[in-house]
Amino acid sequence: MSPLTLYLARFFGLAMLLTCASLAIRPKAAIAAVTSVAESPGLMLVTGVFTLAAGVAAVIGHNVWSGGALPIVVTMIAWVTLLKGLALIAVPPSAMIAAYRVLHYPQRLGLVMGVAAVASAALTWFAFTAA
Repeated sequence: MSPLTLYLARFFGLAMLLTCASLAIRPKAAIAAVTSVAESPGLMLVTGVFTLAAGVAAVIGHNVWSGGALPIVVTMIAWVTLLKGLALIAVPPSAMIAAYRVLHYPQRLGLVMGVAAVASAALTWFAFTAA
């Protein structure tokens, strides 16, 4: 397994796990923050630019679709990050807010954070125990 795959798997896994834990600890603050960002075109643009840049960097550095589950998962996360950044830039804030409402985001925060925490914990585990 390449050192870059292990690095990115550890990075993505830990970053997502810590984010899930932080958001789960303060759910009302998390919902307020997401709503505030979604209602601010400037913050959406800045967030989108940085997310897009991170996704592009990860895809350019790690576009590996073979070699086992971990490299493929890392590549998929890289592509999702790139696409999320593009969506944050291209989709109007009102449409993002509507999408959150359709998904019942505030009501399902616990479920979303639980699933994401389990997935990121598994990614972190596999990344740190891989040979």
